[in-house]
Amino acid sequence: MVELDNIKIELSGFKDPLKQVCDGLGLEAKEQRIEELEREMEAPNFWDDPDVSNKKMKELKTLKDTVGDAKGLMGQYDDIETLIEMGNESEDESLIPEVQEEFEAFKSKLESLRIGTLLSEEYDKCSAILKLNAGAGGTESCDWSQMLYRMYTRWAEKKGFDIEVLDMLEGDEAGIKSVTFQINGLNAYGYLKSEKGVHRLVRISPFNAQGKRQTSFVSLDVMPDIEEDLDVDIDEKDLRIDTYRSSGAGGQHINKTSSAIRITHIPTGVVVQCQNERSQFQNKDKAMQMLKAKLYMLKKEANAEKLSDIRGELTEIAWGNAIRSYFLQPYTMVKDKRTACETSNAGAVLDGDIDEFISSYLQWNYAGRPDRNVAD
Repeated sequence: MVELDNIKIELSGFKDPLKQVCDGLGLEAKEQRIEELEREMEAPNFWDDPDVSNKKMKELKTLKDTVGDAKGLMGQYDDIETLIEMGNESEDESLIPEVQEEFEAFKSKLESLRIGTLLSEEYDKCSAILKLNAGAGGTESCDWSQMLYRMYTRWAEKKGFDIEVLDMLEGDEAGIKSVTFQINGLNAYGYLKSEKGVHRLVRISPFNAQGKRQTSFVSLDVMPDIEEDLDVDIDEKDLRIDTYRSSGAGGQHINKTSSAIRITHIPTGVVVQCQNERSQFQNKDKAMQMLKAKLYMLKKEANAEKLSDIRGELTEIAWGNAIRSYFLQPYTMVKDKRTACETSNAGAVLDGDIDEFISSYLQWNYAGRPDRNVAD
């Protein structure tokens, strides 16, 4: 049958990409590591150090999931080939929808697995902490900040990730001046590191009485939520610690005490804030954890170019610095300056469909990494 023959031809085009993805995952090495971890679990003293044991359990689960997904995908490829042969031999047209459905599922899983091979940098598996700051544009910019906050929370919800607001400052008239929030889930930082930088919006502003087209800017800083205690020396004399009254979501207690914490690291200008926890001490601990993570990431970078790439907030939030532009008038388009990835479906993007941009960035970033094997 023609329909099944066409699917078979298209399916054959995925044979080499599937092999490349599976080879890139290093399945043999992962299976050896699984055996090693399972032997360690059998030792009577395995749970003597719960922190180490839990990390190894998480590693084991991740390895098993990856190996299982890869082998499942190879099996699915063979199953589709078998279904096509069965359909052609029996000339059973009722199999066509099933084959098409299986093929679409296969392509989707292969793309997810392929992206996973690009998440190999340190801390890619961590949860992510995002900070949005409204820039040039006044109320319009604050509204744009809120739109981006919605975009990322919608993306996180679709991934099944948890969202936790750490600090929020609302705009004077509308929107959000700044918000720091955490997205908890495996590989959240690996995915969202692509979003660091200045985001530009062009539209007819609802806050402009003359109905003129207006451009506004918001910066996004993204950092991993590094749970382990980092070896970062911080001199107390280099810190300015301010307390202030919490605002925004978080319960009735937030307006009664000055429990929110803002820490400024004077030598670098790094500022972290937290108002999510119920006590000032908890907010300070979380803010210090964030500060250590930021300073650690900065310390790891060997040159000024990479330094500025990590510290997205150092870039002026204005013209000429946007990594991505979102046009709502006179036409709709979203275009990433770094990768040239673009789409005309701006509405879907603002509703959280940003995987295409994430995938393009990961490929672009991988191609330019100095540690990449040139022969890959």
